[in-house]
Amino acid sequence: MTILASADGGSGPAGSHRADTDTSWLDAGEIRSALDAHIREDATLIREVLAKSRELKGLTAGEVAALLQVRDPELTEELYAAARAVKEAIYGKRIVLFAPLYISNFCGNACSYCAFSKDNRTLKRRALTIEEIRRETEVLIDQGHKRILMVAGESYPRGFDYVIEALEAIYSVRRGNGEIRRINVNLAPLEVDEFRRLHEIGIGTYQLFQETYQRDVYEAVHLSGRKRDMDWRLSGPDRAMQAGIDDIGLGALLGLGDWRFDVLALMKHAEHLESTYGAGCHTISVPRIEPAHGSDFSNSPLNPVSDEDFKRLVAILRLAVPYTGIIMSTRETAEMRRETLALGVSQISAGSRTNPGGYAAQLDQVEDDFDESQFSLGDHRPLDTVVRELAELDYTPSFCTACYRNGRTGEDFMHWAKSADIKQKCGPNSVGTFMEYLIDYAKPETASAGEQAIARDLAEMGTEERRVSDVILDRIRSGKRDVFC
Repeated sequence: MTILASADGGSGPAGSHRADTDTSWLDAGEIRSALDAHIREDATLIREVLAKSRELKGLTAGEVAALLQVRDPELTEELYAAARAVKEAIYGKRIVLFAPLYISNFCGNACSYCAFSKDNRTLKRRALTIEEIRRETEVLIDQGHKRILMVAGESYPRGFDYVIEALEAIYSVRRGNGEIRRINVNLAPLEVDEFRRLHEIGIGTYQLFQETYQRDVYEAVHLSGRKRDMDWRLSGPDRAMQAGIDDIGLGALLGLGDWRFDVLALMKHAEHLESTYGAGCHTISVPRIEPAHGSDFSNSPLNPVSDEDFKRLVAILRLAVPYTGIIMSTRETAEMRRETLALGVSQISAGSRTNPGGYAAQLDQVEDDFDESQFSLGDHRPLDTVVRELAELDYTPSFCTACYRNGRTGEDFMHWAKSADIKQKCGPNSVGTFMEYLIDYAKPETASAGEQAIARDLAEMGTEERRVSDVILDRIRSGKRDVFC
């Protein structure tokens, strides 16, 4: 995949780059040039790019820049049709489900858009004890979750050991047939040795949002704390890769900078990782700024992204990086999440709480204290409701963690994906984990819709994929769990 050629000479202050934080690959002038070369909607070029995108090989910076100008309704529908085709070709009907688990809202940074900002005096601060973390994990397991994203503000009680203890606690919990099989983490950038400890404990994806790749905007919204050092954050994925973590999740907080610039910068970041370490990012997240308690800025972002631009953005990302997962959080409404599933989104959170202790509080019917939350939610539906809707919309909810646990990560995963062999694994594993959910956790109406969805999937599989799926399903129906290929 070619996105942007690496360039010499960074756009940061002279002498600001250390050996371990070299970010010379981010060249703002090169990105601006690509955008400036495509300032008009060229229908002929756009259709050529859309035709190329269906080859599933990704797009160049110029081609992405051309798609960023799509406005005509007819061209927009052609863009969406191409995104739907690429999504179906690579991911089929699978939608991976997860939940965030917030363990602390303490933070050492002052960020204008975030409720966790250290300058927010109205936020009630809380760091969960290890026992409270286990309790949150129990609640999530009892809902049916197998994958979680552990999140914390960028300051930890007892330092980094607290993070390690939290991960150990989550992995230790067993509830009947349930357990958390994969923990992805969203944490502040770390030193290589700290990343190595994360790798050794067995995390899945390390997720780090750059927020915005535009240096002037980044400086304006990050007022103090280590996060103000843009190059330290920008080079975090490099240090993670150097420590052996080869599944990286990138993202930009849409509403800060020009979204077109940030889309191209995300592509450049992915290309840098792939050219340097042999694997680009595993996922890209597309959060839009949502109102956050104590942040006036979050109610009127600098560069708001409209619903129509947001849908175009998702579709363009799907065409630009066809083998990269696109994550949609519960920041968005149920309707927006529903619409973007077809346009490229492959992973969604469900039943989310963004305040430490929120899951146990909800279960115990304790009045939620939203003053502890990071941002407002757009989709409040519980996991079972989301699962049922996905099945009724002809998607296959998946709780699969097989690739990570079989070593299919990083460069190896991309080999499987680009050769199209990954579908032979994903199909059986997705229906298997879905069947586990239906048997162990689903409400009757969800179980009925899910059985019908699995039957549709099986009918559409090739001979070998169907054979493997039948073996996995038979073992699960007989009482086995965690069966995967």
